[in-house]
Amino acid sequence: MSHDAAAPLSGGALTRSRILDAAAALMTGVGLTRTTTKQIAKEAGCSEAALYKHFRNKEEIFVRVLHERVPRFSEALAELPDRAGDERGPAGLLQEVTLAAVRFYRRTFPIAASLFASPELLATHRRKLDELGSVGPQNASQQLAAYLEAEQKLGRIASAVDPRAAANLLIGACFHRAFLDLFFDGEAPADALCPASEEEFAAETVRALLGGLMPGAGPGRGGRDRS
Repeated sequence: MSHDAAAPLSGGALTRSRILDAAAALMTGVGLTRTTTKQIAKEAGCSEAALYKHFRNKEEIFVRVLHERVPRFSEALAELPDRAGDERGPAGLLQEVTLAAVRFYRRTFPIAASLFASPELLATHRRKLDELGSVGPQNASQQLAAYLEAEQKLGRIASAVDPRAAANLLIGACFHRAFLDLFFDGEAPADALCPASEEEFAAETVRALLGGLMPGAGPGRGGRDRS
């Protein structure tokens, strides 16, 4: 459940929520490197001392922002392997994941971009992820590959397909689409974003991917020649 749909918060829970809201706004607006805990506390209407009662440092706040203040993506991926065999079929589930991925990457690009401008900050962030365990950018393709492998076992995905390669193709397409959305900022030249809407993008990307994944797909449909 997202924080927007939860019951009204109070006390420490409310302070923590305000800190994350303030951090998300600042990190998106001025970048992670230029955002300080002092600024976050001021924007949240609390003291730095209160901030440190909930979070050990800025890096921990950043990780929690990614997990709690961006479009629902990690949860959707974590649930995906258990949904193999769902009556909606691979196409419906993969379109859902594609939309979530594009929205997640579009929201987090501005926040995370400054990580790569600071080797020290990037190293600190990696250490923070290690401390939390089972968290990192590799999760997206790994969990998606686990779902595709589960569908293979059910005979709904071609057995000759490498699930990790297929997962990387889909996640890469989502990442690229989010990048283009941000780069052009609503002023994309004709055909730069094709399909134009993210819903169409999700449908067409999944259709193209599944053309080579479905059982019986031959060379003429994008499948692998197994002769």
